[in-house]
Amino acid sequence: MIILGVDPGTAICGYGILQSDGDRLAVVTYGAITTPSDWQLPRRLAHIYRELTALIVQHQPTDAVVEKLFFSKNVRTALSVGQARGVALLAAAQANLGIHEYTPLEVKQAVVGYGRADKNQVQQMVRMLLQLDELPQPDDAADALAIAICHAHSARFEELK
Repeated sequence: MIILGVDPGTAICGYGILQSDGDRLAVVTYGAITTPSDWQLPRRLAHIYRELTALIVQHQPTDAVVEKLFFSKNVRTALSVGQARGVALLAAAQANLGIHEYTPLEVKQAVVGYGRADKNQVQQMVRMLLQLDELPQPDDAADALAIAICHAHSARFEELK
């Protein structure tokens, strides 16, 4: 299974692609799609969509995983993240990928073993689990890899049932 993890955002949209073979995980690629702050929202969303679609075409994932939107104190941020999330879901749906969603709590629990883990703990565990030499940067990419790891673990658990 090849998993595309997406940490949605309009300024920085993290992505991570993993190859999952049983209990073995290998990084295919990771990074972030960025958009300039002076771009209007429709242009930002179109750019994110094009870049995610290009990643899907290039790496042929079987599954896409997007973090479920959590309630945010900042409504403006929550709305823009929700729109980027919608673009990621659209790109995955149009490519006929299996689409999965997990809450931040579920991701942290799967990766760190503790649902209230901080960003640094998540990054450190992602680095260790994927046997990377350094922390994945930016942290949006580490979050996307964590989401993909969460799905790999969940899918493995479902197979064992």
